[in-house]
Amino acid sequence: MQRTIELPAGTAKFDHFAIDLGANRLFIAATGNHSVEILDLGSGKVVESLSALGKPHGLAWVAATNRLYVADGAQGDLKIFEGSPMRQAKSIKLSDDADDMVFDAKTGLLYVGHGGGDAANPARIAVIDTAQGSLLAELPVAAHPEGLEIDAATDRVFANIAEAAEIAVLDGATRKQSATWKLARAKDNVPLAYDQEHQVLFVACRTPARLLVLDGNSGKELADLPSDAGADDLFYDAERHRVYLIAGSGAVDAYEIDASKTVRAVGVTHTSPGAKTGLLVPSQHALYVGAAANGGKPAAILVFSTK
Repeated sequence: MQRTIELPAGTAKFDHFAIDLGANRLFIAATGNHSVEILDLGSGKVVESLSALGKPHGLAWVAATNRLYVADGAQGDLKIFEGSPMRQAKSIKLSDDADDMVFDAKTGLLYVGHGGGDAANPARIAVIDTAQGSLLAELPVAAHPEGLEIDAATDRVFANIAEAAEIAVLDGATRKQSATWKLARAKDNVPLAYDQEHQVLFVACRTPARLLVLDGNSGKELADLPSDAGADDLFYDAERHRVYLIAGSGAVDAYEIDASKTVRAVGVTHTSPGAKTGLLVPSQHALYVGAAANGGKPAAILVFSTK
């Protein structure tokens, strides 16, 4: 571990993260205190706290517009923050459990999963125009969408539909679902990551705890490997050809892929129970992991080097 950044008292647990590389700021969805904490990575200090939120889940920083997008699962909307200090500029109504999101830098579109709680709130993926800050479309899916990922080369969006043990493949151009890939070896698929070079999709499942390796064009399951329990975030490092799986049981599992698309486990780094989410920042060769307050220890951001 490279560094531990302790957070202020009252910070309890986390969901997803985002980064502003230009200002070296880490945005932290602090679900435990209903806020987004803004951490200056240079000083290691929280410089702002966006409070009075419901349950912040997914975050996205869009550098082109200097705006932060926050999916609020309890308040059922997408909040847009801007300025210095940051203030809420706009809110886009979604539905219950607004959750993970993925940004397509090529098109400027943001995809946000939400809904699926009941018939009045069907499961959908919202398509947001970040240049205008507007809702363009709603794409229906079978059940609540968990992790989302982009294939930038083909404008496809992959969505983990954990309740149905399937992956929805969405065409970003037509805004229609082009395929449904049913999982055979495991279920409760929450996070996923895409390897553009090898055209491989990595899917982390909880039942049982496995990492599935899928062909990114057909959805065929190529392999599965054991993992630690409670997968909640998954990242692919294109430079090092490595996959990092963050498990809530208190571990980061590392895997490696070679030119033949063979994947092997290369090590486990222990964190702490409840440390389930984080962010890989390839340009910094850093993996940030949110460690929840536990056993009298304060909440902290654990910083690991990926070199």
